[in-house]
Amino acid sequence: MATVLDSLGHRLARFLTGPARMAPTLATYDPRLLAGVIRPGDVLLIEGNSKVSVAIKYLTQSTWSHAALYVGDALGPPHAGEEPRVLIEADLNAGVRAVPLSEYAERHTRICRPVGLSPEDLQRVIDYAVGRIGHQYDLRNLIDISPYFRVVKPTIESGFDYRALVWKEDGGREPLAA
Repeated sequence: MATVLDSLGHRLARFLTGPARMAPTLATYDPRLLAGVIRPGDVLLIEGNSKVSVAIKYLTQSTWSHAALYVGDALGPPHAGEEPRVLIEADLNAGVRAVPLSEYAERHTRICRPVGLSPEDLQRVIDYAVGRIGHQYDLRNLIDISPYFRVVKPTIESGFDYRALVWKEDGGREPLAA
């Protein structure tokens, strides 16, 4: 029975990680600039563009649907001809993996920097993440958010994000000021 559920989970993961019908996002940084400011322990927040990302953004009411931990040179030097793998992320299909910073060069991202962590605590976080590389994504998390996959649609389909409207006193609607 576990293999049937695993197979279904992997099929669902492949479907959900496919691209959603939405406007492409613009890169918000120069990759060289990001490489110069990001530090070990920083979390890179990413605006995803997959079907599951749309559901996550809807549920969390956030722009960000994915995150990766920057570990710097914790994984050692890259193999010849490869970029250094400096981010650790959990991917639905690939599981916990290390990827280069260029993986998100064309994406809308932000850096979230922890405050108040001692160097020892920061190293424990990095060591824990490195130790998880190779583990599979817990596909049971998909079951928790699966009811939202049928009702969530990217707002780009209608051409306008109606969530950005508020009711005026006279009953009309106007754009919400940013």
